[in-house]
Amino acid sequence: MTREFRITDAQHGAAFTVRVITRADRVEIAGIQDDGSLKIRLTESPGEGRANAQLIEFLAGVLEVEPEQIAIVAGHDKSNKIISVEGVPPAWIEQRLAHLR
Repeated sequence: MTREFRITDAQHGAAFTVRVITRADRVEIAGIQDDGSLKIRLTESPGEGRANAQLIEFLAGVLEVEPEQIAIVAGHDKSNKIISVEGVPPAWIEQRLAHLR
């Protein structure tokens, strides 16, 4: 079964969901969940916002945008999060994550 990663048009860019696994051995995109969320492993713990900061830095590198363009708009203290990337269309993100399909 092919899992579909969903990117939506946001007001000023694109938005998508992620499922974060903290305290992993390495930082990586681990695939796409059955619900269409991007699964990301992080080495940081969730305490004091360290994992959120690592997530933003990692996504900025993968998506080739500035960290300031990325915001966690929901789920700051949860494993499931909604990410917004300002100033880019969904096609920009799809292109950079095409290897996951």
